[in-house]
Amino acid sequence: MTSLMISVSISALAFVCWLATVLGLPGNWLLVITAAAIAGIVPTDWTCHVSWMVVGILAVLAALGELIEFIAGAIGVGKTGGSKRAAALALVGSLVGAVIGFFIGLPIPVIGSLIASLLFSGLGAAIGAILGQLWLDKNWDKTIKVGFGAFWGRLLGTLGKAICGALMVAVLLIYIWF
Repeated sequence: MTSLMISVSISALAFVCWLATVLGLPGNWLLVITAAAIAGIVPTDWTCHVSWMVVGILAVLAALGELIEFIAGAIGVGKTGGSKRAAALALVGSLVGAVIGFFIGLPIPVIGSLIASLLFSGLGAAIGAILGQLWLDKNWDKTIKVGFGAFWGRLLGTLGKAICGALMVAVLLIYIWF
């Protein structure tokens, strides 16, 4: 019975970690830490035990998600000629936008808040990049280009990271339940 309760708790925590990733928080790494704690604490003869190999797989997937997000964001702002200030404000704007989007949500049950969080994250990145670029450069054409680059970079980066997070959750749940 205890093993079943732990398995259910781990499953719920894994989903919460994935949600945190969609919101722009380090949910993938929280999942790796959770799996490592389970590997170190839960006895090996319990069905909910996680091996260190699974922890390693999760860590590789989390690192891949970070790499995808970093490359997409850098390409989004960098390819359009954006400044470092624009990139920094795009990051801040995307975090604020993700949280606002999550709470505003869309009128679609369950996934509406996740979709809104992703879209508002991109909008926040665009607004942050535009403000950062305007701070240094008054060229509107270039500034709008940088904003669009930040929007698409953040959107694709977060989507890639969320996909890696979903794979992490799947690996963990399959290992725990099957």
